[in-house]
Amino acid sequence: MRQKAPFFAALTVFFVAIAAIAGALAIEALGYAPCELCLKERMPYYAAIPIAALTAVCAARGKASVARLGLFGLVLIFSASAVFGAYHAGMEWGFWPGPKDCSGAFERAASPETFLQQLQNVQVVRCDAPALKILGLSLAAWNAVMSIGLAGVAVLAFRLGRRPID
Repeated sequence: MRQKAPFFAALTVFFVAIAAIAGALAIEALGYAPCELCLKERMPYYAAIPIAALTAVCAARGKASVARLGLFGLVLIFSASAVFGAYHAGMEWGFWPGPKDCSGAFERAASPETFLQQLQNVQVVRCDAPALKILGLSLAAWNAVMSIGLAGVAVLAFRLGRRPID
């Protein structure tokens, strides 16, 4: 089973990452526009999909050292993704301020001319206001939870893959 752990872990990460991106796109198709940070939070998943696929192929072909390297890369990717998701969720909960271009108070226009100028630069989707909550958590918070889980799967397989077979 230890020899198969990297393969199944990489396959799990691959399918969960695809499902997460498909879910995000489906929610977007339902009319929930993503903010700038939400779009950036998808990048680790885009990077992880081919890495997980290559890791699964290498594990299936018995290239354990390459598979372990891929798993280590997935651990790093999803650890960073969890931190980024937690940062975004914390900003939504008001724990800290977010980027000025997508959060915080809007400045009141001094004149109609400055108002028109602000309209040209305003970004409608705010990063500090969750568009949707599922079971009390925003999508950014769910990203952090999923990323922790995926990093955990990769860590477990990485550790199991290095132990000698009894």
